[in-house]
Amino acid sequence: MGCGSCSTGGGCAPAGCKSNGSCLTGGCGKMEVYDWLSNLDTPSNYTPFQVIEVKFKGARKEFFLNSDNIYLEIGELIAVEGPTGGYDIGHVSLTGELVRIQMKRRKTPIDQVTRKVYRKATEADVEKWKIAKGLEWETMHKARTLALDLRLSMKISDVDYQGDKTKATFFYTAEGRVDFRELIKKMAETFRIRIEMRQIGMRQEAGRLGGIGSCGRELCCSTWLTNFKTVSTAAARYQNLSLNTLKLAGQCGKLKCCLNYELDTYLDALKDIPDRIESLQTEIGVARHQKTDIFKKVMWFAYPNTEDWIPLKVDRVKEIMAMNKRGQKPVNLKEEALELTPVAVVEKAHDYENVVGQDSLTRLDDKQRNKNNRNNNRNKGNDNRNNPNKGDKQGKPQQLAKPGQPAKQGPQQKQGTQEPKPPQQAKQQGQQNKQARPDAVKKENGEAPAVAVEGAVNPTGQPAANKNKNRNNRRKKPKDKPKNDEI
Repeated sequence: MGCGSCSTGGGCAPAGCKSNGSCLTGGCGKMEVYDWLSNLDTPSNYTPFQVIEVKFKGARKEFFLNSDNIYLEIGELIAVEGPTGGYDIGHVSLTGELVRIQMKRRKTPIDQVTRKVYRKATEADVEKWKIAKGLEWETMHKARTLALDLRLSMKISDVDYQGDKTKATFFYTAEGRVDFRELIKKMAETFRIRIEMRQIGMRQEAGRLGGIGSCGRELCCSTWLTNFKTVSTAAARYQNLSLNTLKLAGQCGKLKCCLNYELDTYLDALKDIPDRIESLQTEIGVARHQKTDIFKKVMWFAYPNTEDWIPLKVDRVKEIMAMNKRGQKPVNLKEEALELTPVAVVEKAHDYENVVGQDSLTRLDDKQRNKNNRNNNRNKGNDNRNNPNKGDKQGKPQQLAKPGQPAKQGPQQKQGTQEPKPPQQAKQQGQQNKQARPDAVKKENGEAPAVAVEGAVNPTGQPAANKNKNRNNRRKKPKDKPKNDEI
């Protein structure tokens, strides 16, 4: 049976019906009980158990007497007798023989169950109950404002309206006793209902409000935990946890309830481990206790001014302790150290092929580094071309060729000693070189003639210095020949 606005009914936000599990449709799963006897056949002469369990807002569950033997199913809305008169609306959470077991678990005798079940909730009852529940949020904030005006050191955390809209219970937390008589008078004048103030602890407040724990799941106190056991820091010490308040505290500000879950397992494992051991006496010095692996039963010791920790079995530690009591000392603990196999780290194999390299965090740095290297090489090449005094690539001065052999041309000599000129000016200069002598032309232009290297002769019998001049003369002739007056 769904409430229509829950996540199981569909058509609403993912937050559900926002009733903190009071709808009992199975979608919220808060304090839900599974009836494992529902599919069993009952005898023909079986009389059903008259007490039922009814669930209200939050984690409040109470037992009621079904004296009229009304047929009820889990999740139905029913009208029951209120604690101080009137009626209240709740959901049936448990029926049948499981209620008898639940009463034994809570140590509730049948004689104490006096309040009765009136009827199944009608449409008028449900409509009035929904209106009352809709007023809870606004009522809580107004009550907080009244408490602040009176400067009361209390925090009103939740409000629970009765189904007939005649009474409201205010749940608050405070460090000590609070005189709220004046507050009750003002709230009665404002809300025109009967007021009941109930002080709860921090854990009960977290259970009523709910939330997400550090483990990523819903709080245990708001889903399935019904009773709160005391939690001490000794539970953290037994489990070798760091006594850090921020890590050990839950949403309520107290120690986490889950510290007690594995405490019994640790206490059983600690029975075989020696307690209050600080050091072991050896012939080469005193070895101090560093840490203990409780479940592997391995203890680590270390000598002063050394960084290596020596692992020893618990049985061997007990033997050394007995030797120290007798006045005997082992030679060196390093000779008896365990050989711990290192944990093999398995590389994670990706199910895709990295083509672009986008999963590398330094891909942009490598790209920038390669770009800088190319720029540096380019600048070095420009410096070598612009400075003819640097010689060849090896940085050595150019040597003269032997007689009868051609001179070795460097990269700068192959390009010529003249500066590059525009294409039109180069064509005109080539025509001038054909009509006039090279030396004369260079004298007219104000340039010094090229000097040949001594003893350097090319295969054609011409000096090596005239080789670059001949290359300029072989250039393509311009279409428009210059006139004689331009020479």
